[in-house]
Amino acid sequence: MTMQSPLLTSDEIERYARHIILPEIGGSGQQKLKSARVMIIGAGGLGSPIIQYLAAAGVGTLGIVDDDEVALSNLQRQVIHNVDTIGTSKVQSAAAAVSRLNPHVLIEAYPVRLDDGMAAQLVPQFDIVIDATDNYETRLMLADAAEKAERPFISAAIGRFDGSITVFMPFMDNEEGGLYPSFRDLYPEAPPRGAIPSCAEAGVLGVLPAVIGSLQAMEAIKLITGIGKPLIGRLLLYDALSARFDTIVYKRKK
Repeated sequence: MTMQSPLLTSDEIERYARHIILPEIGGSGQQKLKSARVMIIGAGGLGSPIIQYLAAAGVGTLGIVDDDEVALSNLQRQVIHNVDTIGTSKVQSAAAAVSRLNPHVLIEAYPVRLDDGMAAQLVPQFDIVIDATDNYETRLMLADAAEKAERPFISAAIGRFDGSITVFMPFMDNEEGGLYPSFRDLYPEAPPRGAIPSCAEAGVLGVLPAVIGSLQAMEAIKLITGIGKPLIGRLLLYDALSARFDTIVYKRKK
């Protein structure tokens, strides 16, 4: 496992100048970003903006997990890929895009489908886990692995014109002295089979994952640098057609 030096080079200081002049981030915050290791599961619609913006922000190491290949129908929303990468691994395509955007970022590529054993092995190697998948079973597996490893889990979902995002840290005490809620507190049961159609079945507005994925990248940056208030215990809902955000507060059930 390659380790990043936290020291910023002169090139990086110039590259991240707009971050460094922010008092909330500064040089120390940028060094935290450089030292951070973030795993993104999924290099598709949500994964595209997450990977691009975390790479641009200077997150030192990105682990990218996806076993799929780029298809023409992906390009309407998965903007990290292009026509030249059709038929190639999404992980390889995303890694190449990152290298063009920011050569200071290290990529750990995993062109595989995660199972319980691999999730348990990989999750503890990263500081933050970001869900850019499209099914409940994978999210539950990742949430359990992140909870066991005591890693923040940033999860989101999209469909048609709507999206949602939240942050799970069920191993951490809340303001009331209890623990923050877990994935199972918010989603105690899997939805009935067929109740939630896939994007291929129901469609999805191409720009929607850019909105939600960018919010996931924002939450990761907040967690790494320690700024702001993360979406822990809060589910942020976005309705693109009415341009409306709503927030639902949820609690731990046991």
